[in-house]
Amino acid sequence: MSAAQAIAGRHALVTGGGSGVGRAIALALAEAGANVTICGRREAALAEVAKENDRIFGLAADVTNEAEITDAYQKAEAARGPVDIVVANAGMAGSAPAHKTSLTDWQRTLDVNLTGAFLTVKPALPGMLARKAGRIVFVASTAGLKGYAYVAPYVAAKHGVVGLMRALAAETAKSGVTVNAVCPGFVDTEMLEQSIQRIVDKTGRAADEARASLAATNPQGRFIQPEEVAEAVLWLCGDAARSITGQAISVSGGETW
Repeated sequence: MSAAQAIAGRHALVTGGGSGVGRAIALALAEAGANVTICGRREAALAEVAKENDRIFGLAADVTNEAEITDAYQKAEAARGPVDIVVANAGMAGSAPAHKTSLTDWQRTLDVNLTGAFLTVKPALPGMLARKAGRIVFVASTAGLKGYAYVAPYVAAKHGVVGLMRALAAETAKSGVTVNAVCPGFVDTEMLEQSIQRIVDKTGRAADEARASLAATNPQGRFIQPEEVAEAVLWLCGDAARSITGQAISVSGGETW
């Protein structure tokens, strides 16, 4: 059975679905026949993505707010049935030397990237365990597999996401639920453009030079495309990956192993 056949008719929930990797994942799942609930803080952005496929539905929710995420699940399941697939994709990043990182910035980065990931998947677990079926995919980062300078909170958070994934995979291994993470390198999205601008602002380097320095971290010498991450997620959600759980899959052109 192909991934598309296994996914058709399922209900997927994707956070951070209003742009970038989240948008690409939502579109890939919808094109495979899933009904997709996308969540994020920007209602207008969610609405624009929903216009691209009539299987996509937007719901405003902040992943750091447990009440909002719980409410989003209740509304989504009332409209489209139990959530079969969860993709915890919402994230953010800043940049500063560790000794200049404020506690506020540290906490906000962990709240969005790590606590937000936990709050995203927690409501889905009881139903998945009861049905003995489900797919959970965290969008982590190569920053969850190695260290990068000047992004200590982000690296710590993404390492935490990989650890959370492994813990949940161990808990659910006998249940029919799989839990995995995809760990992209630098992806050609709006977040990447923000990173490039921060380099320009803080170092005075030209944008092209900053862009080239980031692309060079990938041995293939390029940025990952959002659709490549989406294809990895799609495969993990299909029946062909039913024995794959507890894995952090690097999508990085060989940057990490």
